[in-house]
Amino acid sequence: MADYTFGGTDEENAELKKLNAEVLEDPDSFENWEKLVRAAESLEGGLNRNSSPQSIVATRDIYDRFLAKFPLLFGYWKKYADLEFSIAGTEAAELVYERGVASITNSVDLWTNYCSFKVETSHDPDVIRELFERGATCVGLDFLAHPFWDKYLEFEERLEAQDKIFAILDRVVHIPMHQYARYFERYRHLAQHRPLPELLPADMLSQFRSEIENEGPTTVQAGAQQVKADRGELEIEREMRTRIDNFHLEIFARTQTETTKRWTYESEIKRPYFHVTELDESQMVNWRKYLDFEEVEGDYSRTQFLYERCLVTCAYYDEFWLRYARWMLAQPNKEEEVRNIYQRASMLYVPISRPSVRLQYAYFEEMCDRIELAKDIHQAILVNLPGHIETIVSLANLSRRHGGLEAAIEVYKAQIESPLQCDHYAKAALCAEWARLLWKIKGSVDEARKVFQQNAHWYLDSRPFWISYLFFELEQPTSAENESAQYKHIKQVHDDIRRKSQLPPLTIKDLSHYYMAYLLERGTKGTAKEYMTLDREINGPFSVQTTMKQKLAEDGREASTQRRLMMENGHPGVEVDEAAIRRGENPYTKYYQQQGEQQLPSDTQVCRSS
Repeated sequence: MADYTFGGTDEENAELKKLNAEVLEDPDSFENWEKLVRAAESLEGGLNRNSSPQSIVATRDIYDRFLAKFPLLFGYWKKYADLEFSIAGTEAAELVYERGVASITNSVDLWTNYCSFKVETSHDPDVIRELFERGATCVGLDFLAHPFWDKYLEFEERLEAQDKIFAILDRVVHIPMHQYARYFERYRHLAQHRPLPELLPADMLSQFRSEIENEGPTTVQAGAQQVKADRGELEIEREMRTRIDNFHLEIFARTQTETTKRWTYESEIKRPYFHVTELDESQMVNWRKYLDFEEVEGDYSRTQFLYERCLVTCAYYDEFWLRYARWMLAQPNKEEEVRNIYQRASMLYVPISRPSVRLQYAYFEEMCDRIELAKDIHQAILVNLPGHIETIVSLANLSRRHGGLEAAIEVYKAQIESPLQCDHYAKAALCAEWARLLWKIKGSVDEARKVFQQNAHWYLDSRPFWISYLFFELEQPTSAENESAQYKHIKQVHDDIRRKSQLPPLTIKDLSHYYMAYLLERGTKGTAKEYMTLDREINGPFSVQTTMKQKLAEDGREASTQRRLMMENGHPGVEVDEAAIRRGENPYTKYYQQQGEQQLPSDTQVCRSS
């Protein structure tokens, strides 16, 4: 990139190089991207078809990268299209607009701008009308779609196509939207002058006419007498128009009711567009309620459209992508639509740091018998999140479902034995999962116990490992005949936790409480003595915690710690830094430094092995 020339003056080129370097260093910074785009737009005083090739190529590249990163920014698609029009003309601008409406299909503003551009640059009404119809399909149901519909009506007015205008209004009056009333007034006014066949479907016109004719002759006043006279064609048409107008008023009333119901939610939407900043919780609550409402209403098209609107504003929230996919999966014959939802969420919007959407996508593909693709999705997550425990466990379970127990174990072995893929703490958790697989799936308690025993010395500071190990032993089925053997296993694990592990004191205390509860529930006659001894050691003051004092002593003797306690007239305990432990640091280092002594060689070894 150092030899790359952005064009413009030397000063402009240097500024763009600096801004581009900032973007490359932090590609998620929207502020850095905005600075880069603004600087590119101002090259050579504003680009046009006479600008230097280097400036044009550089600006296009910056826009392409920016909109690939943030494809939902409709305003920038419009600016890019305007830029291309000034550089390369109509066709280049249309290509940008097409890319824009493909990226954000439900943007009222972008479709309105695109159609306006087409009206000004094309002389073929059919081509323009086709584009408007595409836009109507994509944004016509939007509560704030009136700018688009106004532009469509304006185009037909230029052509004086009254039949087309009336047909558009006939569609709009059924849509709950912000400015529904003014469309209906215009529709009602035009209906008075349109032929009857345009006002209603043929079957309804026939029904109205039959009802009028079946009513018989009308009664008219002739002097002092009332005379019955057959209805003439004009009178029948007049009566039909009256009934049609009443029918249209019923449509208006229904649309008004539907609009009012949605206004409750629409009025609470403060940010209907995409932005990188977080949404307020109140906004997310409103979207949840609005989606609940449309789902209960039961109109598939309106519900799908609302989901698409929601996912412009909430594009970075996996909650709404998962909800959309689950709702779509409940609809009949929508497998491809569900796949499209997962792919958009996984490839464009939801950060890889939150892989739940991608895992759900893998389960969906597994459901569709695309097993290798499901595995590939897992592997893709692990490329970006090496050592991610949930993903590895999910991959192991997927492999077991379709390849047997050994396939799952191979997944765990490959991750644990790799020096690069997993850190120390992830390996400890995976080791526990491996043992759990042997226990729960294969039913081999001995093999599971062997995995725990053979790996315990590697993971002395891993809470997940020791918690799993203790609960594995506690949850084994037992009877009066084998309880003594089981007691030995449980006691051995607890002793290792207290004497050998490098767990934080509070964790040791919590796990000891589980062991003490076991003693009371399943212990024998001599249990009370062991329980009371443990209670003193675990819950008593430091002065009576024999095991803890032995662990703190350099020579492993309680008396050494006791002497230090008397000399200091205080507490020589260790202050535990949880963050430091997660980084693999020895929790006793700070203690020895505070005492003015060097760390023991054995402690250094602990750090290295971790």
